[in-house]
Amino acid sequence: MQSYEALYAGFAWNLPARFNIAEAVADAWARQEPDRICLIEDRGEQPARTMTYGALADISRRLAAAIAARGVVAGDRVAIVLPQSFATVIAHLAVYRLGAIAVPLAMRFGPEALHFRLVASGAKLAVLHREGLETFSGIRHALPTLESVIVVGAEQHQNGGPIDFDRLIRETPPRLEMAATGPDDPALIIFTSGTTGPPKGALHGHRVLLGHLPGIRFHHDDYPRAGDRIYTPSDWAWAGGLLNVLLPSLQLGVQVVFSAERFRAEEAYRLMARQKVRNAFLPATALRMLAAATDEDAARDLALRTIASAGESLPAATFAWARETLSLTVNEFYGQTECNMVLGSSVAAGVSRAGAIGKAVPGHQVALLDADGAKVPAGTPGTIAVKAPDPVMFLNYWQDPKATKAKFSGDWLLTGDQAVMDGEGYVAFLGRDDDIITSAGYRIGPGEVESCLVAHPAVKLAAVVGKPDPLRTEIVKAYVCLNNPALASVAIAAEIQAFVRARLSAHEYPREIAFVAEMPLTTSGKIMRRVFREQATAEAEAAAAR
Repeated sequence: MQSYEALYAGFAWNLPARFNIAEAVADAWARQEPDRICLIEDRGEQPARTMTYGALADISRRLAAAIAARGVVAGDRVAIVLPQSFATVIAHLAVYRLGAIAVPLAMRFGPEALHFRLVASGAKLAVLHREGLETFSGIRHALPTLESVIVVGAEQHQNGGPIDFDRLIRETPPRLEMAATGPDDPALIIFTSGTTGPPKGALHGHRVLLGHLPGIRFHHDDYPRAGDRIYTPSDWAWAGGLLNVLLPSLQLGVQVVFSAERFRAEEAYRLMARQKVRNAFLPATALRMLAAATDEDAARDLALRTIASAGESLPAATFAWARETLSLTVNEFYGQTECNMVLGSSVAAGVSRAGAIGKAVPGHQVALLDADGAKVPAGTPGTIAVKAPDPVMFLNYWQDPKATKAKFSGDWLLTGDQAVMDGEGYVAFLGRDDDIITSAGYRIGPGEVESCLVAHPAVKLAAVVGKPDPLRTEIVKAYVCLNNPALASVAIAAEIQAFVRARLSAHEYPREIAFVAEMPLTTSGKIMRRVFREQATAEAEAAAAR
């Protein structure tokens, strides 16, 4: 691998006039090597199941024909609410083939979170897993744009009932026509975490896949090499799982190993050993869990060549554990839903420093700006900003031109994250301009959680902040004013927690609730989260000192 300086100086984008994600990740390989294995499903209790590029291309063509027959055309939105599975990949490619727009959504979303995103995107069709039918059925009547539902594992195939995914594919001949899309044509909406107000849909073009290739090749040290095989526990509904691992690896011909089971450190060790995984994308929380569960035999059985991590800052102790126990240096990288994988590390390229994210990935211009949009000197804190145009950059926020405009300062996209860059170009993350919470790799916006909290009949006002946590980086902590302060108790706190968890998701509910008599407000009536954030931090520091 070339040095970082040579890689960065010699890089130039050369995007084709025509580009479609389905063609790049399936059809191109299917023509050359149809029997080449691309996906490996390992659930541990049975032999691993595999899928070839030839099968992936054929089945996704059949699903494309089936959803086209249900009225889906270019520009229509199709929600994909599935776990890691063959069906997830097939559904994505079917949507891209039609020039439609995929809207990946997490299985763990509760009814309110799911309803908001389905309505905001105006989804015309949804592909669901049968385990999500109960949640979905409660909101189906309130989805005016949704016309059809296809269910993986459904037991019916009739008018008005769930349409079975597998049966539909068997009964539908393939659609051979591919939409004549270009790099800037819309392909994908990924919702942000909702740092201020409701989550926003970041619309990406087909170019987003091309934009991620330099990053994945960089932080997996000259990826791919012979024998490389990748695994991540990250949800494919999240940019981290979909764009950091799944789609670029398929385009590069690397086998993707997955398991739909919930992440458990002991089983992750066994899975990676069974499948001879060479490359892994593991958020810091997953790495901490692996470190806590490690033993000499588990570490000895691994065949890992590279580990990449993102989504939250990697603690120095975890960085050191990977070096000492796995004999690997974790390559960190940074990005966000709107503009991902723009900073990173690569041991092979000579870019690695504990406590730093890394440097600008080849192909991306990154600077730190002050409040006036000017570059700050080395060693001075500033907002991480990315120069437009950039293939990895979103097209816009879905139907929100005002928010799109506010995301930019001139030609620079503002991430809202604060950092310091030294004289060598290494960037160290400091914190956030906004109130986003990073918990177990998930970026959680307080606005959506607060809205759910105040929907509880006992709650008058609520403020949500991140409290430092040694395992999850932060946990969600809620400060709540009750309509009747006399009701404050452990029981009502548990009831409120269950209320939020059932309506949003397991990673968003407040793990701690504190009852307060009143909320500190600004002169404009906004809750001063800063007061609670400082209080939560002090609590965490006091607990650590004990």
